[in-house]
Amino acid sequence: MRTASSPSARGAEPPLAVLDRVQNARRITSLNAAARAFGLKTGDTEADAKARVPHLLCEDAAPGKDRLLLEAVADWCDRYTPLVALDGADGLFLDITGCAHLFGGEDQLLQDIAGRLQRQGFQLKAAIAGTPGAAWAAARYGDGGTSPSGNEAGLLSALPVAALRIDAGTAAGLNRVGLTRIGQVLDRPRAPLARRFGPDLMRRLDQALGREGEPISPRFEAPLVSAERRFFEPIGQLDDIKAVALSLAGQVCAALERRLEGGRAFELLLFRADGAVQKLMVGTSAALRDPKRILRLFDEKLKADESVLDAGYGYDLIRLGVIAADSAPSAQASLDGRGVQETQAALETLVDRLGARLGIERITRLLPVGQHLPEWQTEQVPAALAREEALSWIGFGGEDLGLGPPAGNPHNSLSGFSGTGTSETVSSHSGFLARPLRLIDPAELVEALAMVPEGPPLRFRWRRSLYQVARSEGPERIAPPWWIGAVGQPLETKEVVTRDYFRIEDTEGRRFWLYREGLYGRETAQPRWYVQGLFA
Repeated sequence: MRTASSPSARGAEPPLAVLDRVQNARRITSLNAAARAFGLKTGDTEADAKARVPHLLCEDAAPGKDRLLLEAVADWCDRYTPLVALDGADGLFLDITGCAHLFGGEDQLLQDIAGRLQRQGFQLKAAIAGTPGAAWAAARYGDGGTSPSGNEAGLLSALPVAALRIDAGTAAGLNRVGLTRIGQVLDRPRAPLARRFGPDLMRRLDQALGREGEPISPRFEAPLVSAERRFFEPIGQLDDIKAVALSLAGQVCAALERRLEGGRAFELLLFRADGAVQKLMVGTSAALRDPKRILRLFDEKLKADESVLDAGYGYDLIRLGVIAADSAPSAQASLDGRGVQETQAALETLVDRLGARLGIERITRLLPVGQHLPEWQTEQVPAALAREEALSWIGFGGEDLGLGPPAGNPHNSLSGFSGTGTSETVSSHSGFLARPLRLIDPAELVEALAMVPEGPPLRFRWRRSLYQVARSEGPERIAPPWWIGAVGQPLETKEVVTRDYFRIEDTEGRRFWLYREGLYGRETAQPRWYVQGLFA
């Protein structure tokens, strides 16, 4: 519960209780110290509480808002450790392994957490122990504080059995047989207890004592590499924040270089003095370890939305973390200062800057897809996620990609150009592309006249204009895969109809990519013609 921050103000607080409907009655779910001083406790009904304390202030429970507040406190706790997990509706687990020495020890760490949260107006009880179960029990049923690792049995002995995080039925059963304290359970043989109360009791006991591991599930994955800077006096000027971010970027880039990696996603955390936490995240299209480029990405983020930063009373901690990374071995710089690597870096920089401003998922590029229909052979994916080895198509231009003659066959597999009066054979080495540079999607229906049903068109009408065919090349048949068109599937869909493609040139030199849909007499009685592309 959040209350007034100063002790004098808390002493003058009126009794306050939060109510929620439990077991068909409005009952107290939480209350402040002033309400406890009147003898009220959680679980009391509203009628009983009002009868005992007529001036009691009551508020309705708001679980959604409580959850948001707890998550905000969890974000704030990232200043102590990146491994923070939620514990129910009112608690947090912090894995501080290897972090306590940064704050002068466990006692100083606990005092710092409790002191800062109390100054923000929170009432809390915190504990540090060698296991999550022991710390949970000490915080909720004990006096809190720190307990050295290995002292779990001594810490738990005097606490009630409910502190083992067992269900209410098991706790009530233990109480009925006279086992009210954890120490009494420790002194009993394990086998009879397990048979009567189930294995969960023994599991929770072993977890609390450290005999069985119990990893916590943090809200976010810990950064691969991080660097932070704390300030005795909070800072709030944008130039100061950028200078600190550049310095931190240099530290994380040096760490990445030692790991032979480059960052793909960076997160800048700014902790305000009043407890608020602001996050900035940017992604890259390639592994990056250039501090200035990292700073430019965050600068683009701020240009897109200046309201992201609200310094308030200033930031007392700034942290830069690498959330995702890829391998990036050291590369030899080119002697002329402008090689392939520099050109590629310029493109990656453009993608990163646009992504930082507009959103990394909105900057897309085409990726090939293994489909037989041309209009389905590309898909737009975020450019930052597309790998270079996936950005080429087999059969799309050039000798290497399948336009040259097959091995052992000196002739082109497609028929030569045939005109109305003359005919000639055109080699595939003449530089023509097998696919047009401009694809029309969806393909547009045309009226075509062909000499025979299987032959190329002689003339066609498209968009109210008539085109006379001078030369044509084809057909290039694209048939559906064998598994498409099974029994019971409709045969008139585009997925199961064969297409014969022709490269067409009209009398004025314009070049088109037309196809005839459906095999005459086998798939359809009247094949239809479509134009799907234009050659440059």
